[in-house]
Amino acid sequence: MKKRLLSLVLLNSVYSSVLSADEVYVAVASNFFAPLVVLAQAFKAETGHELKVSTGSTGKLYTQIEHGAPFQVFLSADSKTPQQLVAAKLAVAESQFTYALGKLVLWSSEPNKLAEPVEVLKKNEFQHLALANPTTAPYGKAALEVLDSLGLSQSLASKQVQGENISQTYDFVATGNAELGFVALSQVQKEGESTQGSVWLIPEDLYTPIQQDAVLLVRGQAQPAALSFLKFLASKPAQTMISAYGYGLPKAD
Repeated sequence: MKKRLLSLVLLNSVYSSVLSADEVYVAVASNFFAPLVVLAQAFKAETGHELKVSTGSTGKLYTQIEHGAPFQVFLSADSKTPQQLVAAKLAVAESQFTYALGKLVLWSSEPNKLAEPVEVLKKNEFQHLALANPTTAPYGKAALEVLDSLGLSQSLASKQVQGENISQTYDFVATGNAELGFVALSQVQKEGESTQGSVWLIPEDLYTPIQQDAVLLVRGQAQPAALSFLKFLASKPAQTMISAYGYGLPKAD
């Protein structure tokens, strides 16, 4: 795992010195919203600090930060976007670290639909295949890589419907507006069990690994509560919660 926020010495000092509750403004990629709700509750119970969360596609959140949105912490769905924020002097370089490894699935709200997922895609006997906008959402980009790896990009191009982010993509399938959709495993699994419908966990050699990085934004560098949250996010209890939603975990240093 990348070096944790600034240094553990600094973090331990800040974390232990916070005496009063505060608010932390967090921008989070849509795929991680559900786990963050649980993490926010645990963080508040431990520190008294409360998270104020805004969610959206990684690309849209980047644009909001670029235009002055008052976020203090950014939880991206990739590693490239935090690097871009660092390059633009909008984030603290030493703070970036990987908090989760995303996993892509093909999902249908219909049980037993995906007993033979590749054959289902090849047969092309459906009207709509949902995916997130690949320009702004890393999970959408990964979905296109899967189709390309399977040699199905051209044959399924006319069936694709794009959600603005992975949450809208999920909604397309959940509401029946699309029979199939590429979504995050975290959206359809809890504690290792599928929550509904049928799921194909896509082999990770079919797409570029989804390395999800967190970074401290410049607006949060003087806020002890923001530093505390990033330290909490990297802690073993938080990582256990993240794993329960189907995310992979980065290797320890």
